[in-house]
Amino acid sequence: MAIDFLYPQYEVIRNPQRCISCRACERQCANGVHHYDVDFGCMMSDESKCVACHRCVSLCPTRALKIVKTDHTFKENANWTGKAISEVYRQAGTGGVLLSSMGNPEPYPIYWDKLLINASQVTNPSIDPLREPMETRTTLGAKPQAIERDKDGQLIDNMPPQLSLSIPVMFSAMSYGSISYNAHASLARAATALGTYYNTGEGGLHQDFYQYGPNTIVQVASGRFGVHSDYLNAGAAVEIKMGQGAKPGIGGHLPGIKVGADISRTRMIPEGTDAISPAPHHDIYSIEDLRQLVYSIKEATHYKKPVIVKIAAVHNVAAIASGIARSGADIIAIDGFRGGTGAAPTRIRDNVGIPIELALAAVDQRLREEGIRDRVSIVIGGSVRNSADLVKAIALGADAVYIATSALLALGCHLCRSCQTGKCNWGIATQRPELVKRLNPDIGEKRLINLLTSWDHELKEMMGGMGINSIEALRGNRLMLRGIGLTQKELDILGVKHAGE
Repeated sequence: MAIDFLYPQYEVIRNPQRCISCRACERQCANGVHHYDVDFGCMMSDESKCVACHRCVSLCPTRALKIVKTDHTFKENANWTGKAISEVYRQAGTGGVLLSSMGNPEPYPIYWDKLLINASQVTNPSIDPLREPMETRTTLGAKPQAIERDKDGQLIDNMPPQLSLSIPVMFSAMSYGSISYNAHASLARAATALGTYYNTGEGGLHQDFYQYGPNTIVQVASGRFGVHSDYLNAGAAVEIKMGQGAKPGIGGHLPGIKVGADISRTRMIPEGTDAISPAPHHDIYSIEDLRQLVYSIKEATHYKKPVIVKIAAVHNVAAIASGIARSGADIIAIDGFRGGTGAAPTRIRDNVGIPIELALAAVDQRLREEGIRDRVSIVIGGSVRNSADLVKAIALGADAVYIATSALLALGCHLCRSCQTGKCNWGIATQRPELVKRLNPDIGEKRLINLLTSWDHELKEMMGGMGINSIEALRGNRLMLRGIGLTQKELDILGVKHAGE
């Protein structure tokens, strides 16, 4: 019916004077936007299929293409926007749940951009990071409450298992299935070269990647996909996924169309079947239940690996984190509402959860007030975009950060937000062999190394400007931050003063 017609969101602008009908755009587009019309002797476009991934634009040899947002519009209405109207039409026509990928795109406040970094001047001189040592290494895990010595006065090594990072950045959980083999290979290789870690996500660990175990965090989620003794012992740490920032309170779903032979073996599920993670772990309904799983994993790994508990940033996150710190977990990972995903119900992605900046500040403050901050390390994720965000996160109390979207962008992602279709033109969020091969893991590894190397340089520069020469001195040092354009309540939650104070 005509009621369901929606004008395409994007328009393909083709310059006829530049287009040579080489058909590169046709070959490169997995969505079938471009085709050659024999009768007219030129390239044509079906714009209703365009997701603005820019693959055709990037590879057009004559720069004949560009993608623009359509200026077709509904009658202006501040409440009933074109987006809201289109979504009603789609659901009225299908009766289905709206699905989206990547992070929350709505115009909520970005608190990183409302925090300014302090700098040293005359009385507290800055440090030259090029000529003076700057320590950006950090360790994650529970810290002993006291130094112990034996009867001869020698130190007793009572340090629980730790993760040692050369830079306080790790690659966040992205499962094999949601992203491709080559994307995982890029992350694993880069983590090993950089002296940091990458996270398998909830899809198990492909046999080829066991060699990267010392730089791998293996995840246990509610579906228990790919979880067995060898898997648990393969990584440097084990992460229990209780929640995810993009979809707090619900489980996960990998469509059967993406479950090929390799993923079937890795996840230990039948080929072609949907991989559905239930919303709760069916053996965890309290902190006591969580404690049981934490210690079951520690037993299975002979108490040699730290256990991480990952939760979504929600309104009572500080109280939840307090319980987790008492559960025996070594590290708490908190995922903010701008965190990416392969697929999530649109309404949940865009309306559930809270900003990671507020969650981090609340958790760090709560654990300090209760005197248990040293029992756990805190890792945060959910739209850490650059080294300035990293500095601000550490100053708010994080020991390290997870990055995922930033890493995917480094691999070539254009944030077209169509991961759930499995048609990623850049070879990242797809399992189609002809598309996967578009991502060269050698190049992907190099680009990830370049990204974090540049962040490390900038981190040292900013720390030097603050007169700080170690991550430890920056962690939780909120005097190094000032807020701008924030209410007093927001400043109180963040624990920072207003600019000018």
